[in-house]
Amino acid sequence: MTDNSFWTLPPDRMVRGSMGHCNITVLLPPFDVDARTFPPNDRVRAAEFAASFGTVDEVLEEIGPRSVLDVPSPDTRTDLDIVQAAAWGHVLGISDPALADSGNDTPLLSEARTLRERYPDARIVGRVHFHGGASHTEDIVWLPDGTMFHAAGWTGDEPFEVTGDPGAVASALGIPAEALEDLGLDEEDPADIEWADFAALALGKADPWGWQQIRTTAFRVRHTEFATSTMEELYFVGG
Repeated sequence: MTDNSFWTLPPDRMVRGSMGHCNITVLLPPFDVDARTFPPNDRVRAAEFAASFGTVDEVLEEIGPRSVLDVPSPDTRTDLDIVQAAAWGHVLGISDPALADSGNDTPLLSEARTLRERYPDARIVGRVHFHGGASHTEDIVWLPDGTMFHAAGWTGDEPFEVTGDPGAVASALGIPAEALEDLGLDEEDPADIEWADFAALALGKADPWGWQQIRTTAFRVRHTEFATSTMEELYFVGG
């Protein structure tokens, strides 16, 4: 262990690879809301949500408020210890670099399962994008009645696994056919579909991750031993 964590690498070790989206949104009823009307982030509840997250062993420090758009591209190992969490009234969100993967596991799906048990009435939407020479994505939409889809793999490459029923999700949410056609949902190879865009449709106006004025709270955390080990393999390949 180093500096009160499970890392075996020093804090200044340069990161290889980068992340884009790395978030989960827990949207509790009512679902028909506009993110721009969310109440301010409750930093106390945000800290509780971060501490309860499956990749987090302990919240060590509150860093302070940040826009949802200010998710940093990690440069050094110590940047990987920072998560952003929020509680906007009946909507919870977290962005965590430990959700990224290279195809060996499905951390987003694992965390969504836990959240499904804790929040059975919620619409759970997650999007993760990791770039390490090529792009690996993992996306999920899980509705309260159990309807869901999960897609994971390397963009434009095989194998790309899709489970559940994206069409059933679209039907349940009333997503118009033309929107699905624009995504190529019925015609494109699954590896060529922008599944994060489909996940965005599932949140609709309630999607909090695209507005400069919407704030999260940044925390420095100690990730779990398993999450730390996974990140060491992912972000420091060949290092």
